[in-house]
Amino acid sequence: MIREALLVLADGSTFEGELLGADPPNGVASGEVVFNTVLTGYQEVITDPSYAGQIITFTYPHIGNYGSNAFDFESARPFCRGVIVRDMARRFSNHRAENSLDAMLLRHGVSGIGGIDTRRLTRLLRDTGAMPGAFGTADEATLRSAAAAETGTDGIDLVADVTCASPYTVAATSSSRTRRIVAFDFGIKRTMLRHLAGLGTVEVVPAATTAAEVLAGHPDGVFLSNGPGDPAMVGYAVETISELLGQVPIFGICLGHQLLSRALGGETFKLPFGHHGGNHPVRHESTGQIEITSQNHNFCVDPASLDGRVEVTHVNLNDHTNEGMRVLGAPAFSVQYHPEAGPGPHDSRYLFQMFAELMDGGARLDLAGGRRNA
Repeated sequence: MIREALLVLADGSTFEGELLGADPPNGVASGEVVFNTVLTGYQEVITDPSYAGQIITFTYPHIGNYGSNAFDFESARPFCRGVIVRDMARRFSNHRAENSLDAMLLRHGVSGIGGIDTRRLTRLLRDTGAMPGAFGTADEATLRSAAAAETGTDGIDLVADVTCASPYTVAATSSSRTRRIVAFDFGIKRTMLRHLAGLGTVEVVPAATTAAEVLAGHPDGVFLSNGPGDPAMVGYAVETISELLGQVPIFGICLGHQLLSRALGGETFKLPFGHHGGNHPVRHESTGQIEITSQNHNFCVDPASLDGRVEVTHVNLNDHTNEGMRVLGAPAFSVQYHPEAGPGPHDSRYLFQMFAELMDGGARLDLAGGRRNA
């Protein structure tokens, strides 16, 4: 049965569609509306904790074609506020599929809206920036009020909503890997844990874990994960990272990159509509090589705010924003994009091997290796 629904943005724009997935409470689902340009990997996108507080618009017109399965979940459940698509596949076909995407959304209480002109919506967001919105079966006035009341992701600590409640351990996938890695869960993805488990035993810890607690276990390395929201609101993590710098090798990804930069005195700012997709070209500064990367972030590091302790290592070729850095005089580096590729291209997976070399004391911190370890 078709359930008519409406999408209303904070600027008053309206889009007619039909409700998908779960019924939203009181007929309203609200959040910050962003768009993602991936062609595949919709399940990994929806279950990425970095989308907490956001409604995801998929620019690819047909979503759900290959269904869903338990293995491709990047977290225990979706944290996004909703999903917007042009056409949700009514039938799925893939040997790995266990159910439809619509059934997955329903099971986890996530609402969606289909039949939306996502080209028009994406052009609007691209020109005006990500903005609050609301969709559902409620009347237009109610949805308009909900969109106006939505605060978005600025100035909110969303990490506290997605981090684990207590530490847990992920065993190394090889008995020859004896390294011990502490991974901060700012919204960590399971694909990241799979890569780290290939390097050693991983102890995943809550975002508020102190430096003293980390160092007490004598880890070989510390990993700073991805996560949602405004890095300026996660000051407790910045303080911890500043205390860990120089004490243990550090590798940061996405929000972890932003938090590391703030621990070094850098500043972060919000991008107009963020980087969300699997086709962003990034230049490796020391080699000139171009990596096609997976991206998912709304905030960015201001390279002009970084002092002489930091060298920029990667640059986004779409808008020339900062995509990576290394710390001079300390065993630490980070990237803004997602080298674990869950989903996305695999060009940058060599960075995990670089982290292994750094923990072993033999890495070249100029990041000049390019794809040599891919």
